[in-house]
Amino acid sequence: MSGCCDQDCSLEKIRERQRGTLQLVLGVNAVMFFVILAAALHGRSTALLADSLDNLGDAFTYAVSLYAVSKGAAVKAKVALFKGGLIFLAALAVAGQIVYRFFVPSVPAFETMGAFSLIGLAANSLCLFVLWRHRGEDVNMSSVWECSRNDIASNLSVFVAAGAVWLTSSGWPDIIVALGLVCLLMRSAIRVISKGMTELRASARPNAM
Repeated sequence: MSGCCDQDCSLEKIRERQRGTLQLVLGVNAVMFFVILAAALHGRSTALLADSLDNLGDAFTYAVSLYAVSKGAAVKAKVALFKGGLIFLAALAVAGQIVYRFFVPSVPAFETMGAFSLIGLAANSLCLFVLWRHRGEDVNMSSVWECSRNDIASNLSVFVAAGAVWLTSSGWPDIIVALGLVCLLMRSAIRVISKGMTELRASARPNAM
């Protein structure tokens, strides 16, 4: 006889695939955080700093998502709320750096911005590709998908900012793009938290499985 019913086996296979995918994207984002952070400090780029903090937040997100893979709907909803909080904190950190740049202006190195935004784009495109099949499976994986999609927008924005810095010889494009990334992060945080709250309320109903 089979050691499990068809439904249980199928569910376990889905969870194993989710674990493997999350382990891969966790590793990629952890490495990219250190790479992009070093580039941001060297190139004096607030937009790149936002990108690196996004990678750090994603690494934490994937770590807690791994914990939630085999958990129930209520735990997954709470993890989604935690992820939304991380995204919100990343937005606040970038906003603080923007304020700092208003008082201590500088022109970032556009070469560093452009090169490392493309490196980040390649890494995050890989993550988005492997997460694609999981995006609609549950609130845990859909919130992970949300984070990865933000990364692509972030990388493209930094690349555009690098070109604008080169054309204008000014640090303002870097700050403007960083402001846009703050708005993107805030919007994503609100969306993930809202979805998590909806799932948490649904799981609290008496007939919720």
